[in-house]
Amino acid sequence: MEIRHFDRRRYPTVSVETGYGEWAATYEDTVLDLMDLRLLERVQTLDWPQIAEVADLACGTGRVGAWLREQGVAAVDGVDLTDEMLALARAKGIYRRLEQADLAATPLPAAHYDLVTAVLVDEHLAELGPLYREAARLAHPSGRFVLVGYHPHFMLDGIPTHYNRTDGEPATIACYVHLFSDHVRAAQAAGWTLGEMHEGLIDDDWLAQKPKWAQHYLRPVSFAVVWT
Repeated sequence: MEIRHFDRRRYPTVSVETGYGEWAATYEDTVLDLMDLRLLERVQTLDWPQIAEVADLACGTGRVGAWLREQGVAAVDGVDLTDEMLALARAKGIYRRLEQADLAATPLPAAHYDLVTAVLVDEHLAELGPLYREAARLAHPSGRFVLVGYHPHFMLDGIPTHYNRTDGEPATIACYVHLFSDHVRAAQAAGWTLGEMHEGLIDDDWLAQKPKWAQHYLRPVSFAVVWT
């Protein structure tokens, strides 16, 4: 479902390439670790230091890659669509390999990775099937796929992915609402089985950093799923 059906803010909409290209310089100052990294910390079914190789799809500025390396992951390969994001990821010096490519058709090797990650990107995909199929292609037979996403409940409440452009004006990045049933169907079609799931709420920690979000208190804002 396109976000335009629910969007209450009605900012001008830009493409993924344009949006993340412009947002790259301030992205890490804007996206809170509470949105995604806190959920990764809750995962119980993965022994991070025992993971040898990870494919980080839509790696962005390298926030997730850096977190993975801090947990003891040996090697991380990243893929992203945007030059500006990749430049920042490259500057961190923590990726073994970085490629500019569509996350649904990467040049990374098949049946190779212990873990595939995709964080805060699924809402920009018109269809989920290609992402789940590519993750299945990249993972070796006992590999896992971790997806962290923008919660559909929050998007249905009318708040799309947005940022402030260089002129200070806000813009929405083209995005779609995917229900959890959409994820389950796409995952099962690609051969994945649900292993673990967590949901992140707007809690006191959130309000300490975003007090204007008090109206969203205790509403789910993000989620993490581990597929096997």
